[in-house]
Order: sequence, then structure tokens, then C-alpha cells
Amino acid sequence: MKNLHKFLITLLGLLLFSACKKNVVEYQATPIDDGATAQFQLHYMVPVATGAANNINKVELNGKLLVNQTTPLVVYNFLPSGSVGRFFAAEPGKVNLKLYKGATDNLVLVYDQTFDLPAGKSNVVVHDFNKPPVVIVNEVPYPKTTTENTGTTAWVKFYNFLYESANTPTSLKLQYQYQYTVNNETGQKSEWANVGKPVSFGEATGWEPVTVNKTVIISAGTARIDYRARLIGADGSDQGSLVVRNSTGSMVDYTDWWTAQIGRVYHHMLAGFRTATPIAGVKQATAL
Repeated sequence: MKNLHKFLITLLGLLLFSACKKNVVEYQATPIDDGATAQFQLHYMVPVATGAANNINKVELNGKLLVNQTTPLVVYNFLPSGSVGRFFAAEPGKVNLKLYKGATDNLVLVYDQTFDLPAGKSNVVVHDFNKPPVVIVNEVPYPKTTTENTGTTAWVKFYNFLYESANTPTSLKLQYQYQYTVNNETGQKSEWANVGKPVSFGEATGWEPVTVNKTVIISAGTARIDYRARLIGADGSDQGSLVVRNSTGSMVDYTDWWTAQIGRVYHHMLAGFRTATPIAGVKQATAL
């Protein structure tokens, strides 16, 4: 029994030693030089109907596979998917982008364009299957604020990719505006405020602050923000509301709302047809 007791103590010690032994886990990774590497997110804003038939099931850059049907590029969405703040990496310079639709065993090439991809972080927006994408600087680092108590700000970048109808990008210059609830008890709203400067087709504002008056005091902080778009004339004057077709076929003033969270940074991309279907609307994506 005495020898058995010693054996059990020795065995327990060996088990504890092996449990505490450091195991090094290594991952294959390549360091990225932010100033010398092209890093991009791919946005699919072609005005087509949503649904599996129009999903992009294969993406190639310079002949190399970026994604396949396991992570499709869905209409009015972007890749890389999943956690925010992810980018594809490539050598800067002239690149070729190919997009394929269809089933795995019957893929159809629907996009084949060559364009210049700069170093740094960019948003590559495909808006027409027959034209090169628009490349917009991502503008990092993202804005932030530091406070001892609670913040009141989120940030929005507005992009104008509105089409009038098939093959006709809008000629309208748009001023995106927002309104928030000042008093959560009475429902009182703020005056309308500009989100950056007016933008024409293929342009975007910077990261613009919007006020978030959170509805739950002890929380990370979210609130409803209302949005609209105004037409801006050549002389810089306000020419009235952007009028779009709605789901019933009527032409109405464009309005929408999104929930914003304090400290978050959002893409707001206006895409679709202004006077036809698929109808126009802002597509929100979280940048950070």
C-alpha cells in the first residue's frame, strides 16, 4: 500500500506537470506594411434584384481566388464578411477583378475589369457590370472620442451610387441629412443637420459625426437616427427633397432611419433605381 501511495503521488505530479507545460500555437501569417500594401473591401452595389440568383459565388483578383460560394458576395453587401474592420490584401497597382454568378458547376463570368488599386485602405465599389469600380479612400484611422462618462457620437460616411434607371447613373448632387430625438420622453426631434458636404454620383463624404441620444441610460448606447436627402443645385441652393419610387410604385420624398450605436462607424451607400425597380435605398454596413 505504501508503494502504491508513492506511485499515485508520482503519477499525479506528472499529470500536473504535463498540464502546465506551455504549448506554443503558431499561425501562418504575413506581416502587412500599411503604407505599401493595397487593402480593400469589395462592395456589390449593382442595381439588381436581391436573391440567390444574383449572388456572386466566385471572386478572383489577378487570377487568384478571393472567395467562393461558401462566402458569397450578396447584392448590396460587401466582403470580407464577418467581423468588421477586415480587408483583402494585394500588391498595389493595376489589378484585374473577375466576378462570377451561378452554381458551382455552372459559374458565369459577369464582371471582368482592370483598374488601379492604390496602397492603403480603400473601398472598391462595383456599381455596373460593364464599368470599372469606383475606388474610395477608406480614411483610417477611424474617428473616435474619449469621455469620462458616456459618449454621444457615431460616424457615417454617405456614398452616392444612385441610378435613375438601367444604365443611367443619377446626375443629381445630394446632401444627406440626419435628425435625432432630443428628448426621449417627449419625442422632440432636432433640426435637420448635414452629413458632410453634397456628393455627386460615385462620390462619398468623409466620416461625419451624428448625435446618438441613447434610450437606455446604463448601456453601450443606441438610438434611432432619421435620414433624408436633399437636391443641391449648381449654385449650391437647396432644390427640395430627393424623390424616389417606393414599393407601391408611387414617387415619394426619400426618408429612412437606422439604429446607431455610440462609438460605431458606418457606411451608408445609396444604391438602386430612383424611378424603377429595384427601388433605391441606403444600405448600411458597419466599418468599425
